Amino acid sequence: MNRALTAIFVVIISLPLAANLAGIDGADPGAEHRELAAWKDGPTAWFDDHFGFRSALVRWYGESRLFWLGVSPSAAVIVGHDGWFFYADDKAVEDYANAELLDDAAIANWREAVLRARNWLQARRIGYVFTIAPDKPALYGEDVPSTIARIHDTSRADQLYVALRDTGLAIDTRPALFEAKQRERIYQKTDTHWNDRGALIAYQQIINAVRARVPSTPAAWTRHDFEAVERTTEGMDLAGMMGLTRVLRETDLTLVPIRPRRARVVEPAGGHAMDEEGRLVTEIDDPSLPRAVIFRDSFVSRLVPFLSEHFSRAVYLWQNDFDAAEVQKEHPDVVIQEIVGRHLYNFIPSPELVPKF
Repeated sequence: MNRALTAIFVVIISLPLAANLAGIDGADPGAEHRELAAWKDGPTAWFDDHFGFRSALVRWYGESRLFWLGVSPSAAVIVGHDGWFFYADDKAVEDYANAELLDDAAIANWREAVLRARNWLQARRIGYVFTIAPDKPALYGEDVPSTIARIHDTSRADQLYVALRDTGLAIDTRPALFEAKQRERIYQKTDTHWNDRGALIAYQQIINAVRARVPSTPAAWTRHDFEAVERTTEGMDLAGMMGLTRVLRETDLTLVPIRPRRARVVEPAGGHAMDEEGRLVTEIDDPSLPRAVIFRDSFVSRLVPFLSEHFSRAVYLWQNDFDAAEVQKEHPDVVIQEIVGRHLYNFIPSPELVPKF
């Protein structure tokens, strides 16, 4: 009996090595492109990426946790109701729970940062729009587990919008998003972000604000400019965090334009509009259109195909802080600054980075 158990144990622990020797490793489909880099990082990094049956083991672990125990296999993901998943990292839970409000000094610092940016841009006849992208729980709180209780009724985004109300600079997209939510789903179930339907609504609010500052900006595209299409895809970013990309499915509610888009990505070469690049530039060969600089995070990725249609040149910079040097270099007609709600917990703006004149 002991010999049989020993033999079974040896076979089991030998399977990963046997898989590697047989050329059946655990790397994901794109891993071959990383093999040289992984080996340069050392044999341990290479082995971690090629451990036999790695993908299967990760998937089995995730499936057993999610489908048998009903809990998330990743601390970065919360399992919600009715197939909804929510991001739990990067202060997302604290943001949903309104765990800690901004104090007076923090609110004053934010206000100073926004006003200094406005004043500096205004002196150069450049328009300015500031907006906070709402995290998915802010729109779909009813699908967040009841075990996560809200501590305060007011959010940090609420506080900041109130503090900036008299400036007319801050665009709150939430009312329009809540209204659109009554008609259809506007965020992804297995992803952190809004889908095309939600992105269209947010984009329309932003472009309306841009037009108020730069009248030469074309009007926002409407829903009539698109065909609504449903596409079944693999699970998205939250599914990937749980190792269940190929297990979970997503119905992506897309919008396909019925008139051609003119904007093209010119930087980086060969890039695509929704690529998550630190610097992404789109252009349209039409000098009558205004130019824009957009400070952004991941929530702007779905906005890029929409926004870019309004500018002869749009420069998207992945950063939260306002950057006067980049603005001076690009000579835009308008600057859009976006920050996702949860980053109000871990990002402190630096007004001193904005020149006074």
